Amino acid sequence: MTKYERHTASRTVPILLISICAAYLLIPLKPSGTDSDFNINALAKVPVSYKGRVKPFDTVARNCLMVISGRQKLENQTLDLNAAHWLLDVLSRPTTAEEYEVFRIDHPDVLAIFGWQKTDKKHFSARSIREHGTELIRQAQLAGQIPSQKRSLFQRKVVELASHLTLYDALANYRSLHLIPPISPQHDWMDAATAANYTETSGQPLPGMRAWRKVLEAFNKQHADHFNQSVKNLADIYQENEPMATRQARHETLFNHYAPFAQCRVLYVFITILIFLSWIAFTQPLQAAAMSILLLTFLVHTGGIATRIYLSGRPPVTNLYSSAIFIGWGCILMCLVLEYLYRNGIPTLLAATSGFLTLLVAWALTGDGDTMAVLVAVLDTNFWLATHVVVIVLGYSATYLAGLIGLVFILRGVLTSSLSAGESKKMGQMLYGILCFALLFSFVGTVLGGIWADQSWGRFWGWDPKENGAVLIVLWNALVLHARWGGLVKQRGMAILAVFGNIVTSWSWKGTNMLGVGLHAYGFIESAIFWLAFFMASQLLIMAIGCLPLSCWRSFRVTTRSQTRQQANDGSPK
Repeated sequence: MTKYERHTASRTVPILLISICAAYLLIPLKPSGTDSDFNINALAKVPVSYKGRVKPFDTVARNCLMVISGRQKLENQTLDLNAAHWLLDVLSRPTTAEEYEVFRIDHPDVLAIFGWQKTDKKHFSARSIREHGTELIRQAQLAGQIPSQKRSLFQRKVVELASHLTLYDALANYRSLHLIPPISPQHDWMDAATAANYTETSGQPLPGMRAWRKVLEAFNKQHADHFNQSVKNLADIYQENEPMATRQARHETLFNHYAPFAQCRVLYVFITILIFLSWIAFTQPLQAAAMSILLLTFLVHTGGIATRIYLSGRPPVTNLYSSAIFIGWGCILMCLVLEYLYRNGIPTLLAATSGFLTLLVAWALTGDGDTMAVLVAVLDTNFWLATHVVVIVLGYSATYLAGLIGLVFILRGVLTSSLSAGESKKMGQMLYGILCFALLFSFVGTVLGGIWADQSWGRFWGWDPKENGAVLIVLWNALVLHARWGGLVKQRGMAILAVFGNIVTSWSWKGTNMLGVGLHAYGFIESAIFWLAFFMASQLLIMAIGCLPLSCWRSFRVTTRSQTRQQANDGSPK
């Protein structure tokens, strides 16, 4: 390739790749079409109240379907329904909805209750489950008599299935869904029974109630024109009586449809691939493209967090789901600073990897339903959520990033010949700077948490599992830095110790919640126990690899041979 061709490629390749990624991000903004004559997308934007939060009909449908079936659409050989269509069938055509195979059952002993142990199916209809409902209820009652921490996997799955069926029935009977807006600022949203009772006692009909009845009747009779007109009338009523809730519901529906974090996950993988390819050929153009796409993706990531702040009226971190998103965001922000300082592509790789992994964790945490649920009372304070929680999560981010740098240092040194003395020094500097940042923020965040605890519970420190985890992060970061300052370790030793910081942080962030005890156990996710143990084992394996003799490190062998040749050349006669 001539110099001119290389120059052209260095300018064309980044522009082309960035254009493709920009188009990928813009395509989902196109309004979704429908093969149906029913304007269900308009109904999806109507605000309702569910579990204490006003949200669009679309969000309620997605969350409930996700809890029951582990997905947000009904797709098989005969069905292709979005979540709003499914919930509308549950409300207006219960006989039809009972036939939809939405209940996920994958435990063989639970399947055996129904005589389905030989089936390959994972989803079943409400009707088929009710045919064996007596045995399910009996097993659920037996399991309910055992403390949750002592239940077997079968018992937990039985209780879970029973709760999913209860959730479904509550929706179908209008018990949990509050469709009618408050008649005055002093009143709450009303469910169908409360609204009917109010109309009967006051003699005052509620416009929202009549409008909802017409919507459901039209859909039950499958009259598309009447349905669409009724939905329009319903939307007009809500726009007049609840303009702010209507506006936010529209934004949240768009947010759900666009799914910014899902788009970011894909692009973070693409950026990682570009960095790997840049180590083979077209180094400068591909690294420039990767950096530009990372900036674009980071903007979408930031926009997603900002939208959640607007919709929830809360700081960025309120639960495990939002903490995963914010940890990834913090890692990427620090990586962008490192890339600006060192410009070697490694921080870009770290940013894309951490962004993808944390968003993957966040996606795995959506199974509980609403990710912007109403907070428990002790967390209901924006000041401490914006100070203690944000600062401590940034400490998590920095400690994870330090561990990721250590992991790349070890694998790069053992598996490749690219970790030269100069590169080793650069990565050591990056690791040192991030560890200092991690120590500062984890310490300040822990102190702020103690002050919050004193205000909430009347004591600064109580050796709660979460508090112990927080102080372990501070102590471990301090230990690594003191080992470096005292000359006990150099770059390699610091990298190995930093990898163990991933284990310490994971235990503090999620492991303590899985104990199910303590004042901080707000986000117990039982299914994550296996993956947490697997992650910790993988980090111990990486540390073991890092402890291999330097003669096993490919980069060390190459450097040694190079130094030997250099010494031979320096000693030869000129």
